[in-house]
Amino acid sequence: MAYIDALTDEARRADAKAFVKLMQSATGEKPKMWGPSIIGFGSYHYTYESGREGDAPLVGFSPRKAATVLYGVTGSSEAAALLAELGRHTTGKGCLCIKKLADVDAKVLETLIARGVASARARHGK
Repeated sequence: MAYIDALTDEARRADAKAFVKLMQSATGEKPKMWGPSIIGFGSYHYTYESGREGDAPLVGFSPRKAATVLYGVTGSSEAAALLAELGRHTTGKGCLCIKKLADVDAKVLETLIARGVASARARHGK
């Protein structure tokens, strides 16, 4: 993927390639760019109470300068327990931030991603 290949930080590029493998395995979907910096997998359609609607990836990530930001992985009912076992990370509103993939337990992360995908599919009918 050209976006990942263009990342100048070698460690961030290697982590991004690993995140692609993890998310592709969990979703069975190929990576797709969502905007200029989010790599997403699968999609769902949403409609807010206000009537605004759109499409979003089931899960995705963005390899930012400070950390890699993961989307769609903290929405399952099991997320809090899994996050407690994950390792070094921070969370924001609906996202998970990981500075280095080596800082977290890969099996826990894999489970977190899979549960996030299953939860999104159950909520959005895919």
